[in-house]
Amino acid sequence: MKNKAVVLGANYYIGLSIIRCLGTKGIHVTSIDYSKEGSYGAKSKYLNESLIAPHYKKDQTAFLNFLIDYGKKEVYKPVLFPSADLYVEFVDKHFDILKKYYLIPQTKQGLYSKVMNKDHLSHLALKHNILIPETIEIKDNYIKEVNEKIKYPCLVKPTDSASFVAIFRKKMFKAYNEKQLINAVKVSQEANLDIIVQRIIPGFDDHMYTYDAYLNQDSRVTHWVTCQKHRQYPINYGASVYTGHKYVPELHKIGSEFLESIGYKGFAEIEFKKDAESGKYYLIEVNVRITTLNVLIDKLGINIPYITYKELTGNPIKPFSIKKESTLFFWYAYEDFIAVKNYIKTKQLSLMKVLKSYFKPKAYAIWDMKDPKPFIYFIGYKLKRLIRKLKLK
Repeated sequence: MKNKAVVLGANYYIGLSIIRCLGTKGIHVTSIDYSKEGSYGAKSKYLNESLIAPHYKKDQTAFLNFLIDYGKKEVYKPVLFPSADLYVEFVDKHFDILKKYYLIPQTKQGLYSKVMNKDHLSHLALKHNILIPETIEIKDNYIKEVNEKIKYPCLVKPTDSASFVAIFRKKMFKAYNEKQLINAVKVSQEANLDIIVQRIIPGFDDHMYTYDAYLNQDSRVTHWVTCQKHRQYPINYGASVYTGHKYVPELHKIGSEFLESIGYKGFAEIEFKKDAESGKYYLIEVNVRITTLNVLIDKLGINIPYITYKELTGNPIKPFSIKKESTLFFWYAYEDFIAVKNYIKTKQLSLMKVLKSYFKPKAYAIWDMKDPKPFIYFIGYKLKRLIRKLKLK
């Protein structure tokens, strides 16, 4: 295989899973980070090349030039894999120039950003008759609208999740009354972030589902699987830390029709929440980079990074979907332990139920018996940070 694969970001388990999915297939994989510190994915035996570039946010021009220079040196265009939302935003912003030197699934500049943006996504969903939580934009009369249409508690959500998380270290604010709503809007606006207010769809975290799909260059779904979340971090409104495979054909019908109708290409993960009262599925958000569940999906039989690579290099893999039920679960132990503490503290889960879950077969976020160095480095890195923190007290 002549084309290399370039992974933007190896300091999180998503990047690590991409490296493993491609490296195990004999593909030359290069990772690009802004720092060696904490980049445990770069310790993988499946990585061929680890490069340090200028910070993609602090000096965008320098980072762009770094990517261009790397691409220019290659005889065959590398396939580009951004592993985090901020990298996706960067690629989308400089799409036209990067497309000259890299293979990217999407062919239209701006679609990634529109799908990631909560406000644009809401309009797209409504246009295509997809249920979304009742949403109110921040205008002069927004407080009155919230009081009349949504009630409390409600969610104050960013239209740009990546920027919001980078500032507040959480995905949204939860407002239990008018005072909290006003304050959440105020601090968000002071940070120059656009926000919306949404109704909370009733149901525990196990009412969250994902539709993970790959769409070919004709914008047709060729591979897909559905999963059910069980625990998240932060709890109730965070990322997956314990999620299992669950076959839900209804999500394929909703998700495939939506993604195909907007002309989407490449991998996408739609997060849905099932209303505990009505049983209807509401679209919550769309992830356009490789999912946190990538290691689970790979073990189930769908290697998304490899599917992407093969199609973009001219040898597409035949369509496949997973309809047979399994008991396999994705587990990110580090954050799950913190989440479990909070679930038990708030009496949302019992200790016994949590303990039973640990006996399920798992797809581990970081640990891999055949590739142990990233896990060893991760543990060492966390211990060093803990010791450093204790010394400062």
